[in-house]
Amino acid sequence: MSKDALGWRKKFGVLAPSTNTIVQPDFHRMEVPGVTSHTSRIHIVDQDLSNDQAMLRLLDQIRDEILKAIDRVKTAEVDYLVMGMSAETFWGGLEGSKAFVKRIEDYSGLKVATGSRSCMTALEQFNVKNVGVITPYQPIADENVRKFFSEIGMNIVKLTGLRCPTAVAIAEVPEEVLRATLLEMNDDSIEAFVQVGTNLSMVRLADEAERWLGKPVIAINAATWWYALRQNGINDKVYGCGRLLREF
Repeated sequence: MSKDALGWRKKFGVLAPSTNTIVQPDFHRMEVPGVTSHTSRIHIVDQDLSNDQAMLRLLDQIRDEILKAIDRVKTAEVDYLVMGMSAETFWGGLEGSKAFVKRIEDYSGLKVATGSRSCMTALEQFNVKNVGVITPYQPIADENVRKFFSEIGMNIVKLTGLRCPTAVAIAEVPEEVLRATLLEMNDDSIEAFVQVGTNLSMVRLADEAERWLGKPVIAINAATWWYALRQNGINDKVYGCGRLLREF
């Protein structure tokens, strides 16, 4: 147990792109007593996401900068790492996800929660196979998201990529667009929805949508925070952020 005055149960180090304005307030909103989160930024110089090549350049920036972000946040003597970005955690499918985790854990000496593993574990809790997926990405990233979910045994019934033109633009997608996307995609063949992209604001909407759709709606920031808490033996319930944090 930490001696930290506020993070006396656990201090989480969050790794997030410098362009991301959603994941940090989302995580703070879901904090429970004795657990604090401390964000270290991955410097993004070129935030263009307007095509597949731009998406690849952004990922190259993340790969070049992420270890520096780890070095910075470790000076706070954090207990655990939480990924505040998701595209890289899906890249290369299941094996790519495992390789990413190994790289981060080997370098940092700490365990890490990733969006991909968190979504996989969440879907296992709900015991579903047929999913609808919403992303902010370009086609090349959507292909990697599809590959990951397929390799863990999920059937992606529908996938909608919003094709956001820049990293900052992801946070500017209004709730009414996300609501309309859910309603347009929804039918009886989909057992659950998953939203990926940590700069896409969907935690509050997902909680509401579960009531009017009558099925799980997993927002990646809620899933990642839930996974981080549960992996550290913290079973507090959080309300207003979806069934996952409330029931499991």
